[in-house]
Amino acid sequence: MTQLRPITVNVDAYLGRNKYEVDEGNPHIELVDHADPETFGRLVRACPAALYKVDAEGNQVFDCAGCLECGTCRIVGSGTVVARWNYPGPTMGVEYRYG
Repeated sequence: MTQLRPITVNVDAYLGRNKYEVDEGNPHIELVDHADPETFGRLVRACPAALYKVDAEGNQVFDCAGCLECGTCRIVGSGTVVARWNYPGPTMGVEYRYG
């Protein structure tokens, strides 16, 4: 796997203004059991909400809470990382508050 550069843009301040209704019992993104490391690395770099991460021990970390529903991960990682991607149900998901 190629060496990942650290994320230098802190988007948390901007994303924190959005409102999220997360359906805890029904995540709208599900990952495959053993994600391809190279494709996961692409998602680390491509996800605008920085929801895909590799921790200090090299473990792949993902949390769909905070998702912007842009579909980038569906296109980049369909089948190799992302097993299922759907828009959240009614009244769920992101409500944009900035921009």
